[in-house]
Formats: sequence, structure tokens, C-alpha cells
Amino acid sequence: MTENSKDEGVMTVLLQRLEQFRLPRLLDLKEKVVNGEVLNDFDIEYLSEVFADAEKVKPLVERHPEYSEIVTKMVSLYKEITEQALENENKS
Repeated sequence: MTENSKDEGVMTVLLQRLEQFRLPRLLDLKEKVVNGEVLNDFDIEYLSEVFADAEKVKPLVERHPEYSEIVTKMVSLYKEITEQALENENKS
């Protein structure tokens, strides 16, 4: 198995996980903070896991820049959630 085919397999699994699990939960968190709610410990832990996963795939995305747009969008979503959550926390 070549490095490229391994990468493609890993990216396929990561994209499936993103679509089925990560993105729906992140969108729920975004809705939560947009509605003025604060994040609980479970939410914060989840965001930490998402960020850690994003860090792990950096080398893979560097080898396959065609995936950089989706990674950029996910990082942007993460940033939006955390900024709004911090604002909500400061208001409460």
C-alpha cells in the first residue's frame, strides 16, 4: 500500500466522522452559544478534542492541500463557537 493510498483511506474515514459526528455536534454548540447560552464542561472538553484532532491532521492536509478548505472552515467554526462562548461567559 502506498503512502498516498493510506492517506486517502485516512481522509475518507476522517471526512465520514466529520460529516456524521463532528459537524452536527459543532453546529449544535454554535446554536447554543448564538442563543446566549454558556458551554458546560462536557462541551468544552468536546471542543478540546476537536481542536486536538485538527492539529493531528495538519501533516496530512499539508500533503493533500485539496482538503485545506474544509479544515479551514472547521477551524473557523471552532473559532466562532469559542469567541461567542467567551462573550456569553463574560456576560453571565
